Amino acid sequence: MGNYNDAEIINIGTGSDITIRQLAELMAEVTGFRGKIEFDVSKPDGTPIKLLDVLKINNLGWRAGTGLRSGIETTYNWFKERYCFMEG
Repeated sequence: MGNYNDAEIINIGTGSDITIRQLAELMAEVTGFRGKIEFDVSKPDGTPIKLLDVLKINNLGWRAGTGLRSGIETTYNWFKERYCFMEG
């Protein structure tokens, strides 16, 4: 896909959804967090499904090239390399 120069907003994503719990568990796994993940059930859930419609960008030939786990791992490792003083 080349450059997108249209004024219309276009969503970028994988077209797959994940729950907040699944995301929190994935981030804990990637980062080595061993604490308890807690949710405040007294708060409203909000919109049950938050999934972007990526049909427009897919029709332009673009597909996500990085999976969620890989993206989190890459970002976390980048952060650790630059801010290692925060560990330990």
